Amino acid sequence: MVAVDRGRYTTDLGDGRRVVAMRARELGRHGVVVGDRVSLVGDVSGDPGSLARIVRVADRTSVLRRTADDEEATVDGRGERIAVVNAEQLVIVSSLTDPPPRTGFIDRCLVAAYDAEIEPLLCLTKADLAGPEEILGYYAELDLPHVLCRPDEPIDALRARLTGRLSVFFGQSGVGKSTLVNRLVPDALRAVGTVSAAGKGRHTSASVVALPLPEGDGWIIDTPGVRSFGLAHVSADSLLHGFPDLVEASTNCLPNCDHTGASGTCGLDALVAAGGADPRRLASFRRLLASRAGEPDPAS
Repeated sequence: MVAVDRGRYTTDLGDGRRVVAMRARELGRHGVVVGDRVSLVGDVSGDPGSLARIVRVADRTSVLRRTADDEEATVDGRGERIAVVNAEQLVIVSSLTDPPPRTGFIDRCLVAAYDAEIEPLLCLTKADLAGPEEILGYYAELDLPHVLCRPDEPIDALRARLTGRLSVFFGQSGVGKSTLVNRLVPDALRAVGTVSAAGKGRHTSASVVALPLPEGDGWIIDTPGVRSFGLAHVSADSLLHGFPDLVEASTNCLPNCDHTGASGTCGLDALVAAGGADPRRLASFRRLLASRAGEPDPAS
């Protein structure tokens, strides 16, 4: 699967052919999203004006979901959306400055990755303008894999992490995600925006699209820049497992502990008090708990 646009699906047959297809009626309400592996019938020549039909969607190995944020929400409330499927790696793109890294957003992406059983990779851009020590220190207990990217240096370390895998890129607007994609896949021609004086980027990529790496060994899925990564669909227990540095201490909690700290007996507080975890990590987890209840997360 390469791209989805208004009921038309651009598919890649692996031999250089790009075939436009529509979803067959027999699929019923089964949706088709970027990353799906499908079976086609009909005209699969790939010639201009040709149209095939998608008759089967293979079982998915992973499903990355996000809840629509407030800007995307409908009158019916925040709805769960499938972002991509079959991804093996979630590349969380964050700039080190202009705009500065937002740990709330990164934490949300990590929770979604762990929930979907997808490996995370932190990709830090604009490393020529600021150092990574502060953000890496925040995640020191996680042993989170990361790469640094500078505009004047090759991105071989990132390319090596992508080889042979299907990776999806997520990042807030203005962090340089589209620039990275264009460096990895020069023919992608993803739109590149600017960062406003307020430090907020403009949304530049308008669609989700899968792109084969030029070397022919691996795919990347580029997504539009987002302002937040909603987690309303993730259970409280799954939220906690997105913070592996806190999980073990939860076994010391009383039964049915909600981990908000309101009871004064939460094992997570005891862990932090003993110096076993960064208090900022516990604060971030509790902000995400609160956001599930509809409270805004100012750090996202």
